[in-house]
Amino acid sequence: MAKTKKAEATGFDKYIRWFWVLFLGGLLSVVLLFLLASWGALGEMPDHTQLENPKTNLATEVISSDGKTLGKFYFRDNRTPVSYDELPEHLVHALIATEDVRYMEHSGIDGRGTLRAVLKPGSGGASTITQQLAKQLFTKRASSNKIKRVLQKFKEWIIAIRLERQYTKEEIVAQYLNIVDFDNNADGIRSAARIYFGGKEPRELSLKESAMIVGMLVNPSLYNPLKDDGKRAVRTKQRRNVVLSQMAKYEYITQKEKDSLQKTDLGIHYNPDSHSSGTATYFREYLRDFMKKWTDDPKNRKPDGTKYNLNNDGLKIYTTIDSRMQKYAELAVARHMPRLQAEFFKQNTPERNKTAPFRDLSASQVDNLLNNAMKRGERWRILKKAGKSEKEIRASFLKPTTMTIFKWKKDGSPSEVDTIMKPIDSMRYYKSFLHPGMMSMDPQTGHVKAWVGGMNYRHFQYDHVKQGKRQVGSTFKPFVYATAVNQLHMSPCDKLPLAPLTIEANKFGNAKAWTPKNDDSNYNGEVTLKYALANSINTITARLMDKVGPQPVAELAKNLGVTSDIPLVPSIALGTPDISVYEMVGAYSGFANQGVYTKPVMVTTIVDKNDTVLYQFVPETRDVLSAETAYVTVKLMEGVTQSGSGGRLRGKGRDKYRKDYQEIITGYPYEFTNPIAGKTGTTQNQSDGWFMGMVPNLVTGVWVGAEDRATHFRSITYGQGAAMALPIWGMYMKSCYEDETLDVSKSSFSKPSNLSITVDCTGYEADQGGTQDSGLPDEDVPDELEM
Repeated sequence: MAKTKKAEATGFDKYIRWFWVLFLGGLLSVVLLFLLASWGALGEMPDHTQLENPKTNLATEVISSDGKTLGKFYFRDNRTPVSYDELPEHLVHALIATEDVRYMEHSGIDGRGTLRAVLKPGSGGASTITQQLAKQLFTKRASSNKIKRVLQKFKEWIIAIRLERQYTKEEIVAQYLNIVDFDNNADGIRSAARIYFGGKEPRELSLKESAMIVGMLVNPSLYNPLKDDGKRAVRTKQRRNVVLSQMAKYEYITQKEKDSLQKTDLGIHYNPDSHSSGTATYFREYLRDFMKKWTDDPKNRKPDGTKYNLNNDGLKIYTTIDSRMQKYAELAVARHMPRLQAEFFKQNTPERNKTAPFRDLSASQVDNLLNNAMKRGERWRILKKAGKSEKEIRASFLKPTTMTIFKWKKDGSPSEVDTIMKPIDSMRYYKSFLHPGMMSMDPQTGHVKAWVGGMNYRHFQYDHVKQGKRQVGSTFKPFVYATAVNQLHMSPCDKLPLAPLTIEANKFGNAKAWTPKNDDSNYNGEVTLKYALANSINTITARLMDKVGPQPVAELAKNLGVTSDIPLVPSIALGTPDISVYEMVGAYSGFANQGVYTKPVMVTTIVDKNDTVLYQFVPETRDVLSAETAYVTVKLMEGVTQSGSGGRLRGKGRDKYRKDYQEIITGYPYEFTNPIAGKTGTTQNQSDGWFMGMVPNLVTGVWVGAEDRATHFRSITYGQGAAMALPIWGMYMKSCYEDETLDVSKSSFSKPSNLSITVDCTGYEADQGGTQDSGLPDEDVPDELEM
């Protein structure tokens, strides 16, 4: 019996020994794996410098003067980090309640959660927020191989422990939410808030919005509410409700709050954050070119000597654009252009114009125009690169193809329509569109406040603010008048005869004699300079040009920032040079700024991801005119909006305008009462319409026209600056004045103390000839509008 008991004891001791051998062996194996992982034997481990500065791709952010994000530059990762202080408390609570309830207690590894995951596979809870951050930063994709995945886990544990030593709990939460990909191009919490909830900043997220975003973390693609299979939104809502339940379970919210919020919808307000959509798209594309030149400059290098990467290095570009004024400018364009375009299409049906949308061209000239456009197009370039012959390429333009085209809806909103069309027909279709260009600037600081280079960047990527240059028409006349005031000390009240004038050949280097005509064919009597500019009388401008010559006029324009070519011939007086909106706004600002030209400024500061200043602009100014000459020129242009071609800015509505005409002139009547200086411009065949408008602290220029000058209205009724461009200015300024957060002046222009030229022309105009204001600039009243 004793022998049997001894044998049993010996056998039991054997199991005890094996238990301790296995336990200690397993423990030593775990310790060894930890040591091997920490030494890098299981794969490269981040050193302390990498932990301090983990490498992530950060988008470059474009920031408005009022602190709003206008857009971003990025390649794959649309990520802009935020600090913990910028996160709402309920977002952090939702994260902890759902992902790591003991987050504030552990040091990177949750022992209880890990043990539960080992003993009960599939129960979850093994991966802490810190481990998930470690995985996102340093190991990325989980291996499908079980052994490799276990080894990855050891690495993540080591990294998590090191991260906990390196950062505070708050910093880890912020890093984690900044690194996560929320699908739909939403990298990080800031992009997710902006894209899913209408441009919101993280701090602006509501409780239910935070719950939805946290719910997406488990699988952003599966719980993406925007996926088009019809089930994702339902699934996402269910997942959001799970998060709300977890928050109630751990007493972050009450049961009543949970029950109430679970009944609500997701409240998605999709706001795509792409390069071709959003606010200030044309300005942002200008900025891309600006930044390319800046990063290419050897003076602008990182401390290690390498170039900054616009898409990855997390730069912040602080601009002068005001997000509110930019919005008003874009809204004014969006309201006016569809109406104007509808009238253009109405006038250019095949029945009304056989060469539509072109006018004044023969069939062969139209063919040449389209052939040249064909060779300049993207389709030609791609097919040529693919080795296609010219014959094959031309044939492809005649073959119907599935395509998506731009179209204005009946309600005036832009849309895309899928259709089948011959590429040659689509070319003609797109050439029928009228385009806007608009820029607004503070003349004292040079800060550009709004920049609208077109009506839809996705479909029309040519920028009509700085890239495009077109004939400026009568908007060039103030340069002639200013030169006359400067050289001859002329007053707005001085009178000149309306009679025709011929500037002989070779007088100013012109090859042939030049005899301009007045639009109303009236050459009797005399008028003041103020009346002449207000009504854009050509013979008066020609007389001034005859007195001063083209060279001083061109030099004045150049000194005021016009870099485009200005031929030294008398006809420039009527606006024959091609000049950009950007140049014209800068030049007019010199008049509003008492003769001082200030170069337009778009970027004030560039900083790196650590907010180290890399660039700060230096103002560029120069004295061009005396304050007196500038003021007199401004007073001349005030006449344009008081009784001349810009008079409809003051009107309360006029019965003589047909109702359908008033509907095209969007926003009319405008009923401004404050001092406004300005000038309309209309080119000879109505292909270009301009309006330049100024108040003391804001100068705004608007151009409207088609891609080809042969595309234009059939008459001056709609093809004039006051119908094409002025309505955009009027609506924009109306919105700016209605916004009390802006400080757009309604005051008079600053009067110099030593003014020696008479500017008050009261009593001077009683005996002058010419017709009285028609409200229609640059031309007489069209027959169809006369009553």
